[in-house]
Amino acid sequence: MSLTTDSDRSTLILPVTEQRPVVRHLALILDGNRRWARTRGLPARAGYERGGARVLELLSWCRETEGLDTVTLWPLSVDNLRRPHAELTGLYEVIGAVTERIAALGHWRIRLIGAPDALPGELAARLRHVAREAGRPAGPVVNIAVAYSGRDEIARAVRNLVHAHHEAGTLHSLAGGVAPEEIAHCLDTSGQPDPDLVIRTSGEQRLSGFMPWQTAYSEFFFCPAPWPDFDRREFERALRCYRARHRRLGL
Repeated sequence: MSLTTDSDRSTLILPVTEQRPVVRHLALILDGNRRWARTRGLPARAGYERGGARVLELLSWCRETEGLDTVTLWPLSVDNLRRPHAELTGLYEVIGAVTERIAALGHWRIRLIGAPDALPGELAARLRHVAREAGRPAGPVVNIAVAYSGRDEIARAVRNLVHAHHEAGTLHSLAGGVAPEEIAHCLDTSGQPDPDLVIRTSGEQRLSGFMPWQTAYSEFFFCPAPWPDFDRREFERALRCYRARHRRLGL
């Protein structure tokens, strides 16, 4: 197996008998929208709107990617809820509008993860309605992570697990230990494959609490471009880098 490198990319030359890894679940931290707007002298909302348009482009690229049937988008964290009200109002409107446009494509099922109840009531109801109506029962899935925190998700999973055992009258069984599979079953992404590849834009090289449970064996790609500038070339570059890696999965 040999690795050839030029100034723009790394390309792995594989034996014909060796399979390249397939991205089934792609997760993205959509970072840099405000920074993109600020460097152009524009209001933050302009960055959010450009980033929302980029989401729709991304999903068209994902549809052309063999094997990819789950996409997770993280546009709003719990920490983001502390931003100024005027800025959040613009972000909320973009999230609602883009979610509706994803549904209108007729291809994707939509699943809300995180804490939609922390959003303004009208927006939460709007997102839930769209998620209920969108897509085909067996179609590919877009997870929209809103008011999301990985620690909150794990705490919520534990509460749900305890509640389920309480309802079943089996709380005593928890004293004997909890299997990882039980926690995974209670996560917001229950029933989905863990992310194969996580992309974060805007040059930050950290996860900031994004899916700490699910990303234990994920591959990461940190892109210097802010999310509104993440184009098809960067998307393909991320996939090439992923396919060039040897996934050990803890072995």
